[in-house]
Amino acid sequence: MDFSLGHFPVDLVLLALVAAFLALRLRGVLGKRVGMQPQPVPVPPRPDAAVRAVENIASQPEVSPTAFDIPSPGTRVGQALQDIHKLDPAFAAQPFLMNVQIVFPQVVKAYAEGNREPLKTYLIPAVYAMFDTAMTARETAGEKQRTDIKAIRSLGIEDVRLAPLATGVGSMAAIDVRIVSDQISLLVDGEGQPVTGTDAVTEFSDLWTFERLLGVSGTGWRLAAARSA
Repeated sequence: MDFSLGHFPVDLVLLALVAAFLALRLRGVLGKRVGMQPQPVPVPPRPDAAVRAVENIASQPEVSPTAFDIPSPGTRVGQALQDIHKLDPAFAAQPFLMNVQIVFPQVVKAYAEGNREPLKTYLIPAVYAMFDTAMTARETAGEKQRTDIKAIRSLGIEDVRLAPLATGVGSMAAIDVRIVSDQISLLVDGEGQPVTGTDAVTEFSDLWTFERLLGVSGTGWRLAAARSA
């Protein structure tokens, strides 16, 4: 399964994330909080190729396979997953979510550290440009993002869309994944004083959209949108 990032249309949600980041830390990728609300990070990567690149990285948050929520074949979403499998026999829902599990902390960490190279791999160009703008604004202000993912509680496929390309060659597949995680998220100024967020562990619920061109060689899954869920 190729987990490299693809290309998705820029979403108003992403624009909102960027604005939020400039004001706090760009809640971008990590959404609804419980208790005090730390700021999230912009989001998400292309699945496969990108995921394979980080498969051997240690210290990844763990999530049990039982935490994977995959729609049954009898549902509309489940049928759409089967349709993707027909176009790409290598695709399977559980391995896809396992790749998301690996990529999620990598993207969050890269954003927090201002490490642009991984983001270029995981994000579609339009989304990367927004991340880059947010990181540049943070760097100009002398601020630093501190993010620590303590656990990924669950991963679930919320929706699937599949549409043929206008060119008649290949199809565009999009998968929405709900990610629930426990994190410490804090933005500090040049003197180390908190600007936004909290050092308390907070629950985030986010919806990341991955897309991929099927039937076109050299393509892979990439993060195309992210918002609070």
